[in-house]
Amino acid sequence: MRAAEIESVQRFFEAHPESVRRAREFASTTLAGWDLAERIDDIRLCVSELATNALVHGTVADRGFLVRLEAEGDVVRLEVHDSRRRRPELCQAADTDLSGRGLVLVAALADGWGVQNRTPLGKIVWSCFKTAGRTTA
Repeated sequence: MRAAEIESVQRFFEAHPESVRRAREFASTTLAGWDLAERIDDIRLCVSELATNALVHGTVADRGFLVRLEAEGDVVRLEVHDSRRRRPELCQAADTDLSGRGLVLVAALADGWGVQNRTPLGKIVWSCFKTAGRTTA
């Protein structure tokens, strides 16, 4: 991939539990198609965590969520868009907690992550992953 070349793809997922699996499959297929296999496992896990958060905490009135992947040079950016402004917080879950570890995993696996507001409503939770670039010409 040349430095100036940007590839971007996105897909909307309905507010259903099976959408998390579909979002992971979407990411895997996209990254394999871009010849960016080296970080597929890390990115798939982050897609799973962020999509689950969007489904459980970020969607209102069954609006669903959007997953966007962008590759530019040696960086893949993952975005999960949802319809609530409530910002997620990075916190350590207790051993007895049933949830609360998703953003800790994202922070550990990604080379950067953050949250930005989306207009007119909602937010984008993003994470970036450094790669070696495409494996083929």
